[in-house]
Amino acid sequence: MPESTERDILVIVAHPDMARSNVTRRLLQRLQADPIAERVNLRELYRLYPDYHIHVEAEQQALAAARLIVLLHPITWYSMPPLQKLWLDEVLRLGWAYGPGGTALHGKDLWLVTSTGGSAHSYSASGHNHHPLEDFLLPYKHSALTCGLHYLPPQVLHGAHVASEAQLDAHATLFLQRLAHHPEWCEIAAEPVMGDEEAIALDERPPLFSTLDGGDA
Repeated sequence: MPESTERDILVIVAHPDMARSNVTRRLLQRLQADPIAERVNLRELYRLYPDYHIHVEAEQQALAAARLIVLLHPITWYSMPPLQKLWLDEVLRLGWAYGPGGTALHGKDLWLVTSTGGSAHSYSASGHNHHPLEDFLLPYKHSALTCGLHYLPPQVLHGAHVASEAQLDAHATLFLQRLAHHPEWCEIAAEPVMGDEEAIALDERPPLFSTLDGGDA
């Protein structure tokens, strides 16, 4: 881990019911006990804004100070939790995050860390969702591109409700490793350019940079 006490990692947590969380709560517990926490500005939206009245200036200040912006939440109805969506609508304003003069986020990294109730197979052409998860995540990717952010490959744990202790721990360990090794891993993990036949496939990369196997990644 780089020797730095600068809080250059912003982790934005949005779980509507943390007490019942199976994945997000585990990641937060591991994060808070890890040395990497010294580099992390942790903002739990449902704890900060139970009334849904978002302090836009405070959120923008946190974003401006970060090099890596992490969105940590479960996928709900093929999208993000409602308070996370409201945060996106109110904080990433025209003239600040995008549009004329909106360059505050240019060059920063955006990383989604999420979980689904469905299995990996359910997010496929033959599964009951009929599409890969990447299709449902296109709004994240294009929101990032609109704001000049580098969209990093998401870390996903499928089948969250039935995940074993070993799977939860592996998911949390990978999460902490990637935080600790930012920004070194980002270039390796970046999505290949369309048409680049020599790009390394995600499942062929070293373990630190790959998602979990067995339908729980």
